[in-house]
Amino acid sequence: MREERTRENRRRALVATLLVLTSAAAWAYTCPVVIKQAEDLIKKAEAGKVTPETRQLIDEAKKLLGEARAHHENAKTKRDHGDAVRKARTAVAFAEEAIILQSP
Repeated sequence: MREERTRENRRRALVATLLVLTSAAAWAYTCPVVIKQAEDLIKKAEAGKVTPETRQLIDEAKKLLGEARAHHENAKTKRDHGDAVRKARTAVAFAEEAIILQSP
């Protein structure tokens, strides 16, 4: 009976460890995808008709993209990767807003 509990506890610990490791890897993989999306949208926004209003949005998107890259490159924890993803997604939002404002 006691051996069964020990085995079950070891299995649970192994599963928990695997979940933690795979979720950290998933965050690390997500960063480059969202960063690339932000880069592409910023390029698209810059290719459009840039006004003073949209220039501010594009500049803010670039600033956040730089911060996202730095967070990703120096990431040591899931929170660091989360910060990178959050900043990259915010950069995407600013770039998308600039693109929308450029439309007639």
